[in-house]
Amino acid sequence: MTREKLADVLEEIALLLELKGDNPFKIRAYRQGAETVRNYDGDILQLAKDNELTGIKGIGDALRDKLHELANTGALAFHDKLRAEFPPGLFDLFDLQGLGPKKVKALYEALAISSIPDLRAACEADQVAKLPGFGAKTQTKILEAITLRDTFADTFLLGGITPLVEEITALLRLHPEVSRVATAGSYRRGKETVHDLDFLVATKETALVCEDFTTLPHVASIIVCGDTKASVRLKNGLQCDLRAVSNAQFPFALQYFSGSKEHNVALRSLALKQGLSLNEYGFTGETASQFEVHEEADIYHALNLDFIPPELRENRGEIEAAAEHTLPRLIELTQLRGTFHNHTTASDGHDTLEAMAAEAIELGLQYLGIADHSKSSFQANGLSETRLLAQIDAIAQRNAADPTFRLFAGSEVDILKDGSLDFDDALLAQLDYCVASVHASFTLSEDEMTRRICRAMENEHVTMLGHPTGRLLLKREPYAINHAMIIDCAAETRTIIELNCSPMRLDMDWRWWKRARDKGVLCSINPDAHSTHQLHHLGLGIRLARKGWLRKQDVFNTRSVAEIEAFLKTPKAQR
Repeated sequence: MTREKLADVLEEIALLLELKGDNPFKIRAYRQGAETVRNYDGDILQLAKDNELTGIKGIGDALRDKLHELANTGALAFHDKLRAEFPPGLFDLFDLQGLGPKKVKALYEALAISSIPDLRAACEADQVAKLPGFGAKTQTKILEAITLRDTFADTFLLGGITPLVEEITALLRLHPEVSRVATAGSYRRGKETVHDLDFLVATKETALVCEDFTTLPHVASIIVCGDTKASVRLKNGLQCDLRAVSNAQFPFALQYFSGSKEHNVALRSLALKQGLSLNEYGFTGETASQFEVHEEADIYHALNLDFIPPELRENRGEIEAAAEHTLPRLIELTQLRGTFHNHTTASDGHDTLEAMAAEAIELGLQYLGIADHSKSSFQANGLSETRLLAQIDAIAQRNAADPTFRLFAGSEVDILKDGSLDFDDALLAQLDYCVASVHASFTLSEDEMTRRICRAMENEHVTMLGHPTGRLLLKREPYAINHAMIIDCAAETRTIIELNCSPMRLDMDWRWWKRARDKGVLCSINPDAHSTHQLHHLGLGIRLARKGWLRKQDVFNTRSVAEIEAFLKTPKAQR
């Protein structure tokens, strides 16, 4: 039992109650309880075991008793009883983009749909389109979502598996026969999605460590277990491979299994030109004995290269830059001073303005930008002009009361279909900053969408472009834009482009950041946080910024409060 498991059970209870059409206040209580469990500073699991949750805001008597039962027994009778009322396959429907509890309930009650195969068959038979509230367009989108899900069936979000990777790595480090541990593969390189996990250990007892790896509590099945390699399938469906090597082989194996394949091919070709052969076990060749390799960096130095950070190893110019000693000094998490684009309970966030500020202070940030949705995002409880003005005033009052921490008043303003904005210029002028984002009309052509976004960036009051392609990884494809034109327009209009570090977005894509950097476009690493917990996604944003070749000076929110204030007060054309 873990903190996350406790929260997940409460979240699922809320979902089940919503399917049943239960009391909305009761549903909200379970959702708020889940957030409290995730964000509580102390050892919430131990407190639940000891039945000492009294007095914690967001956890009433009923939740306290259920958490106590769950923490001590690993199960909850109330949860099991609710789950038993629905077919197991029904829960898979919630993975599909656009299907919430109301639509899933309607499908279940009207057509007895309780699994994705059932739903596909009903759509193909044109039954879903005839249901009230659905229609032919919704039916087509559901089929597209099912196809997309099938495409990514064995793919996992980088941000979603990070806690799991850290837990397995920690367990491997505890093994008495293991001297070194590392993760490799696409996870180490910071790819936004991964198909499998690669772990590497240095040990004298390779067979023993491989066998013990297959007994980890996360393992559902064993694919293969040999003397130096083990492959398993985890309970969440993810394949994990372990390579066990000697201490001398460890740096070579780490370099090789980190990849990418294209990077390794180019590196081996370079080695051959220098009379060396490079593989996962070491150097061979006439001059191989000249080089002492204790760490991965020694391999690169032997080839007259600067050490190449794993995030850059995609054969996109990093080897040439390493040879010319022009690799960038990549940004570090400790260099962030604040962040922007965060939501509160004023729109669709789970935590109050004060709670978000308190969490940002706890993280060591000096400032936080609030950007609740604008009025056209009605599904996200977007703010009207009156409500936004009230929030601006509340932020000003808090800033006056606590000069040690700065809140910036902003808005995530919808870019309308024609490229105009959801609020007029007079209101936008009263904000500290503005994030402009597309939230509707995704099906425009590439030319139309590009013109739409460029028109928005031409507005004097638009500080940042939010999640430029609107993608939801593994759920929704990006809408079509011309990245090069968007970047060029951002450079010309002095508009910052956001690196939205929500695990499901990571947008703008890392492949475009080097071009943006070279054009002088600033990046703002923003979590798009809808809760205090999601502010912690900044670390994920740093990983993707590094993958995009970004340095401290390329990232807006590495600046001090005074520098940010001066920038925002400067007319856009002069920035």
